[in-house]
Amino acid sequence: MFGNPFSANVERKMTKEELVQAIRADLSGELEAIYGYDAHVQATDDPVAKAVLSDIRDEERAHMGELLTLLKYLDPSEGVHYKEGKQEVMDELKEMGITAGELFDSSTNNECR
Repeated sequence: MFGNPFSANVERKMTKEELVQAIRADLSGELEAIYGYDAHVQATDDPVAKAVLSDIRDEERAHMGELLTLLKYLDPSEGVHYKEGKQEVMDELKEMGITAGELFDSSTNNECR
C-alpha cells in the first residue's frame, strides 16, 4: 500500500450522507482499537507497556469524541437521538435512586465526569 502514495485516493468526493456513514464506520474502528489496547493493558504487568498502551487507548477515546462531535455537526438529528438515549439512562438512574450529579459535572463544563 505505501509503495504507491496514491493508492488510498478516492475517485470522487463523498456525499454528505456517505460521509456520515463513513464516520460511523470510523467510530466502530475507534471502539475496536480501544478494546484492543485495553486488552493489551490488562494482559501485561510491564509498567512502561501499561503506560504507553493506556495513553494510546485514551487517544482513541479522544478520537471518539472528535468523531461524535463531527457526526452531530454533519447530521444534527444524531444529537437528538443521543439526548433521547441520555434521558432514558437518567430516568433509569433516578428510578434506582442515583442522582445525575454523581455522573455529570457541570462545574468543568464537561457533560460527563
